[in-house]
Formats: sequence, C-alpha cells, structure tokens
Amino acid sequence: MQDIAFLSGGRGRDNAWIITFPENCNFRCIPEDVIAKVLTYLTSIARQSGADSRFTIILDRRRDTWSSLKISLQKISASFPGSLHLVLVLRPTSFLQRTFTDIGFRFSQEDFMLKLPVVMLSSVSDLLTYTDDKQLTPELGGTLQYCHSEWIIFRNAIEKFAVTVKQMAQMLQSFGTELAEAELPDDIPSIEEILAAHAERYRLLKSDLTAVTKEGKILLMNLQVPNTEETVSSSLECPQHISGDWYTINKLLTQVHDMETAFDGFWEKHQQKMEQYLQLWKFEQDFQEVVSQIEILLNQQIELGDITGNLAQIKQRLKKIENLDEKSQELLAKAHLVILHGHKLASNHHYALDLICQRCNELRYLSDVLVNEIRVKRIQLSRTFKMHKLLQQARQCCDQGECLLANQGVRKFQTKEDAKKALQDVENFLQMAVPFINYDIENLQYEFDVFLSPELKAQMQTVQLKLERIRSIFENQQAGSKNPKDRSDRPVQFVMPAPENLMRSRAMFFSPKYVGIGYSFFQACKLFSKVKKSWRQTQVQSNVKIEVAQNSQEKRNSDQSPGLENSLDILKNHVLNELIQTERAYVRELFTVLLGYRSEMDNPQMFDLMPPLLRNKKDVLFGNMAEIYEFHNNIFMSSLEDCSNAPERVGPCFLERKDDFQMYAKYCQNKPRSELIWRKYSECAFFQECQRKLKHRLGLDSYLLKPVQRITKYQLLLKELLKYSREGEGTTQLKEALDTMLDLLKSVNDSMHQIAISGYIGNLNELGKMILQGAFSVWVGHRKGATKMKDFARFKPMQRHLFLYEKAVMFCKRRVESGEGADRYPSYRFKHCLKMEEAGITEHVKGDSRKFEIWYGEKEEIYIIQAPNIDVKMLWLKEIRNILLKQQELLTAKKRQDQLRERDQLSPQQQKARLDSDATICRRPWSIHSTFKQLFLPYLQ
Repeated sequence: MQDIAFLSGGRGRDNAWIITFPENCNFRCIPEDVIAKVLTYLTSIARQSGADSRFTIILDRRRDTWSSLKISLQKISASFPGSLHLVLVLRPTSFLQRTFTDIGFRFSQEDFMLKLPVVMLSSVSDLLTYTDDKQLTPELGGTLQYCHSEWIIFRNAIEKFAVTVKQMAQMLQSFGTELAEAELPDDIPSIEEILAAHAERYRLLKSDLTAVTKEGKILLMNLQVPNTEETVSSSLECPQHISGDWYTINKLLTQVHDMETAFDGFWEKHQQKMEQYLQLWKFEQDFQEVVSQIEILLNQQIELGDITGNLAQIKQRLKKIENLDEKSQELLAKAHLVILHGHKLASNHHYALDLICQRCNELRYLSDVLVNEIRVKRIQLSRTFKMHKLLQQARQCCDQGECLLANQGVRKFQTKEDAKKALQDVENFLQMAVPFINYDIENLQYEFDVFLSPELKAQMQTVQLKLERIRSIFENQQAGSKNPKDRSDRPVQFVMPAPENLMRSRAMFFSPKYVGIGYSFFQACKLFSKVKKSWRQTQVQSNVKIEVAQNSQEKRNSDQSPGLENSLDILKNHVLNELIQTERAYVRELFTVLLGYRSEMDNPQMFDLMPPLLRNKKDVLFGNMAEIYEFHNNIFMSSLEDCSNAPERVGPCFLERKDDFQMYAKYCQNKPRSELIWRKYSECAFFQECQRKLKHRLGLDSYLLKPVQRITKYQLLLKELLKYSREGEGTTQLKEALDTMLDLLKSVNDSMHQIAISGYIGNLNELGKMILQGAFSVWVGHRKGATKMKDFARFKPMQRHLFLYEKAVMFCKRRVESGEGADRYPSYRFKHCLKMEEAGITEHVKGDSRKFEIWYGEKEEIYIIQAPNIDVKMLWLKEIRNILLKQQELLTAKKRQDQLRERDQLSPQQQKARLDSDATICRRPWSIHSTFKQLFLPYLQ
C-alpha cells in the first residue's frame, strides 16, 4: 500500500515480467526486510501463472538524487529473490543530479554490473527499446491501464477466496473424520438423533459450499477475461496479471466443485450406511420382539400339553389351545411382515445381508415350530376329549342299565306280556351297550392315537369292569325272562361276573386283525427256544475241540515265535541301516554344496561370472548350512554310527542333541530370502559353471532344499524304528525322540509363520512360546461400550490368521502376494492382540458348532471365531483352557504367598485370630461355593 513496487502485468520484449519501482522519496528509509517481502510477494504472484519466471525492473528515479538511486540499487540487489534479467533505470532529469549520476555510475559501473545488469536511460522513450508501449503504464508513456488500489482490492479478494477454499476443505475433512469417529449408540432414538444432527451439519456445509462457489463466480466475472477463442488475439490488450488471476480463481472454483462432488458422494454412502444401520436396529428390534412372543406362546402350549384330568379340565385346555391358536395366527402374520421386511432390506443390498437372511430363516423356523406344536397339541387334546366323552357315555350306559334293572322287579313279571316286555328292554339295552361293552384299552389307544396316562387307564378299567358286571347281570336277566318258571321273589342283586366272562371281553385283542402278529411272535419264540437249546448242546460238545485247537495253536505259536522275533530284528536293522546310510549321504551332499558353490563365490577367478549384487549375498543364499554341516559331520553322524550294533541307543542319541537341532529353525526361517535370491540369479553363468564342474544333474535349489527334507525324514525313520522294536528295547526313549522331532517340526513351521508377521510394535518373544496358529473366520462384536462408525459391525466374516501364545492371542491378516513362489511362504499383517490375562472364552455359540468366542475384559470386545472343523475348534479350546487355568493357578499361588507373607508380619495373637477366622470360614459351605464360583466363573460363562 506504500507503493514501493507494483506488478502491472506488462512484459518486456524478452517476455520477462516487469516490476516497476515508481518515484518514492522515502524509499531510502524503507527497511530491506520490507523490500524483500514485497519483492517475494510480487515474484510469487508471477510464478503462479506458470509462465516464464524472469523479471525486468523499471526503476523510476527522474526526480531523485544519485545518492538515493545508489541506495535503491543496493537494496534491490540485496533483496531480489528471483532471476533478474535487467534493471532499467530512469536517471534523474535535473542537470546537477544527472551529472552526478553519470560520474558516479561511471566509477561504480563495474560494481553494479557485477551484481545487477543495470542500464541507465535518459528518457521514457528509451524504454521502448526494451518493451512495447502497450506493456507500460501511462506514467511511463504507455497505454497499459493499471490502478494500484484496485489491484490491492483484487489481490485481497483472491487471497481471501483461496483461504476460504482451504478452510472449506479442512472443514469437510474434519466433518468426515468426525463421522468416521462418531460413536454409534445402541438404541433407536439416539441413532435417529445422530442422523438428524449429521444431516443438519451436512446442510450447513452445503450452504457454505454454495456461498463459496457464488463468491468465486462473482470474482471471476469482475476479472472480465475474454473467451478462449479470443484470448490469443486480445492477449496484448488484456493485462497479464488479470489473466493469471482469472486462471487462479477458475482453478480454485474447480477445486471447490471437485470437493463438493467428493463430499456428496461420501455423504451419500455414509447416509446410506447409517440408514441401513438404523434399519437393521429396527429389524432386529422387531425380530427380537416376535421371537420373544413366539417363545411365550411355545411355553404356554407346553403347559397345555398335560392330558390328565377330567372332562371339564380337558375341555378347558382345549378352549385355551384354540385361543392360543388365534393368538398365534396374529403373531405369524407379524412374523411374516418381519420376514418380508428382511427380504426387502436384502434386495436393497444391505451390508448385513448374511445376518438378515439368518434372522429370516430363524424366524421362519420358529414360526413353523409354533404352528406344528399348536396343531399337535390341539389334535392330542381333541382326541383325549373324545376319549373322555366315550368314557362318560360308558358311565351313562352303566347308570341306565342299573336304573333299568332296578325298575324290573320280579313282581312285575307275573304275566307273559310283562316278561316279554322286560326281555325286549334288556335286548334293546344290550344292543345299545355293545360299543361300550366290547372295547379294549389297547385298541382304543391305537384308534385314537393318544398316549394313555395311568389315571385315564385306571378310569377305563373301572368303567370296563362295571360294564362287564352290568352285561353279566343282563344276560342272566335275559335268560330268566325267557324261562319264567325259574323266577323267584328275590330282588335283583349286583354280583361280580365270573372270570370266564371277564376273559370274553378280552377276545377282541385276538381278533383276525391281530392274530397274524400274535401267531408270528409265538412261532418266533418257539424257534428261538429251540435254537437256544441246540446252541447250548453244541457249545458243550465243542468245548473240548476248542481247547484242543487252542493248545495246538499255542504250540504252533511257540514254535514260530523265534522266527517272528528274527524278522522284527531284521526289519529294525534295515531301518537303522537306512538311517545311518542316508545320514552319510546327506553329509556328503552338504559338503559338496559348500565346497562347489559357497567357496567358489570367494574365488577371484569366478568373479566375472557373477553379477555384482550376488557377491555379497552368500550368507543369505546358503544361510547357516555350514553350521548344520559341522554339527552332522563332527557330532551327530559319528553318534549314529555308534548305534549300528545297539539300536536302543538311537533314542538317547536324538534326545541328547535336541537343542542342537534348533539350528534348523534358523535355516528354514532364512529359506524365503534364499529362494528369492535364487529366483533372481538362477540363470547366471556362475551357477551353471559350478553345476558343470560338480556334474550335478539338479540345480543348486534342489540341494538347498536338502536340510528341510532331512529334518522331516527323521520322524519317519523313528516311527519305522519304533514300529519294529519290542517293549523294553529303548522304546521309551524312541517315543520321546519321536515326540521331540515332531515338536521340532511344529516349532519350525510356527516360526516360519511368525517371522512373516509385519506391523507388530513390540518384541514377539515377550509373548511367550507360540502354541498354535491357523486360519479362521472372525466376526467382531461390541456388547459393552459404544461402537464407532469406523468400527462398524461386520456381518461378513473377516479372514484372519490367529497366533496363540502363552501370554496373548494375535489376529493377523494374510496378505495376498503375487509372483512365483508367493503361495509357498505366507505373509501376515498385524491387526490386533489380546492379552490372555484379561481374556475369556465361550465354548458354544448358537447356530454353528464350529464357532467359539474370545472376549476381552468384561466383554467389551467379543471375537466370534469359526474354525474350519470341530477338531480344530476343540484343540484350540483345550490349549486356551490350559493357558487360563495356568494363569489362575499362578494367581492363586501369588495370593497365597501374599497371605503367608502378610501372616508372617503379624503378631502371634493376630495369627491365632486369623487361623480361627479361617477355620470358621472353611466350615461354611457357601464359602466353598463362592471360591469355586470365583475360580471358574470365566470359563462357565
């Protein structure tokens, strides 16, 4: 604003930007740092246009003095930050100062020329030699219109707009981070509240973006840059700085548009996910509500399943089951709506598709169970009700018979008509009572297809006896009515029927419908008894033969046992000989590789055949093969050879050197790096020449694999050796040696996976020994505490590789590598780690027998693990339980030590009081239960 210098937008003939220093009498008083800031600012504006960054300075000092001009040139020389092409000085016009300037510039011209390319001009017209008049402002004799105050206003507006765009970008980024870090509540009103708050924030940001875009467009219109077609033709008429500002504003507007487009896309996805999250909660709420109601109805129908009781009770239960059926129809309609809602969510590509489908299937299954259970209970109660009605009719029949007998006194049978009428009444009653008199309990059970309770059976038997008695009396009465001579004056008495009459009622069981079954069963029993008797006789007769055959077999076995033992010894010696011979061949092959390849890499005569980068890769290519060779050649091979005549020493030979075999773990861990070098340089002339000298048919990679093959071969040979060894011949040590080599292979395999872990901050050795590792499907849940948007619940399983250590369980993601050999060696990226001292397990998860849970703290984080099969799950649960139990034992031992230490610090009187208190507590049964609960509650959960 002090008008120290300005950038008018003009260009020189060499296309350099013109910076004008107008006449300023106070220039000598302006500090150099202020001049440096002005020049830095002006040159930076010119550079923003992307054009040539050379500069020409026009220094107007026509009304100034030589001393002031000299100071100005010195300050400009010291402060100018860019590439200065030329300095055009309009020297003072007064005669005295012009003379001083000519003389002073003549004596100091060399100094100025070394620092600045200075040209002294006598008049404004001399400027036309270096630039066109259209590139000069009117005070310099040109036609370029420039207003310094307007320029300041435009620059403030442009820079303010640029700052606003930057702040807008920061606000959008901050809002996006806030959305990602937002804690998701677990109730629907709070979710809706967060959705409304986020939508309001989005609306405000959109309005801010609209305002920024409008401001940029207004600024762009005020710059009034011509169209693209006219830009070339009118470039001389349009100030260059205005054109550069126009492109700057246009670029910023493009950035705003891109930010708005990206922000709208992000918001659309976020809003869709949040809406789906809300939809999922509503669906889950409706699902849980329907499931709870279905469970209530299922419990109610279970209570109505009791078939005991009288007719009124069964009728009441039947009425209740009908009401329950009506309720179930309403609930099933609601469940159908929930299922349709789930299908709609699934058709809209909901992110929780698997969970929604699972919920729909579960709800459909529960609905079918409810319908079937109510239907079965209604049928069962209906049949039971019919049974009770039949019993009631039978009782009524008995009552009618008793009433009829009571009314048919002997005195009424004085005439033939009375006797005939009484006989007809009896026949009518017997005909009416036939369905009740001839029934059987088992037949009724089959007919009604119901389970008869003991109470109902007792009622049926009572009614049956009563019916038998009534029938017997009526038959006697019928016979007496047909023979009036036998009548007597005695009243009718109810007597128990004879046993043969009782048996007559059972005749229905042996009806033609059941005769075939009874006869077949009877014949089978007879046949079985005959076979059993024959078998006993045969067994007694064959005992002598079996005993004789057994004695002869024992004798034959005793004759053949020396041959069998000899064959076992031969096989065992054969395996032992194979172990020793292959060990010698293995040592020779290692020596050949070390001598023919590794040593040759230090041979100067072979340097020309090796790539330069291969020369320093010897230790990586061969690993610790030299250490393995020294161990086998100097120690292990001679120990094995000493066992040639003493096979029982093979086991101790391995056990005594089990620590030395750990060197194979180091070799296997280096194997991926070794193979990488081999694949890169396998075609070089060095390896081909070495192979030719050694006359090897196979390449070096086959021999580098020998240690890995050898360490896996030991356990196979030990198994064969143990197979052909008899008890007591060192088998215990052989088993231990076999277990040692199997553990070594597992340890090597685990270490190969462990070294492939990347991204873990810490020392893996501090986690203890690795126990298990494997691939699983994992779901993450948060049952306590808020969930963040970035930790959105995953309903599709994550594929994770788990490492179980003594002190922690680690979750890693297997990285997909490309290239040759990528599938041979794994690569894992660390994701999460849970300390076992704060972890717990849930062994059974609803819905899948392969799943179990590992939870952290007080179930703040829950990891649902799905094993590939049941065996893997049980193995992991076993090892995790062992770790947790060991931790509990250590914790208990530590508490006991603390108690003993505390007790030792007490006085004798205090110790006695403490012992009495402990004895009192131990006598309480609840204290034992409390201790058990405290120790095993984490595992019971």
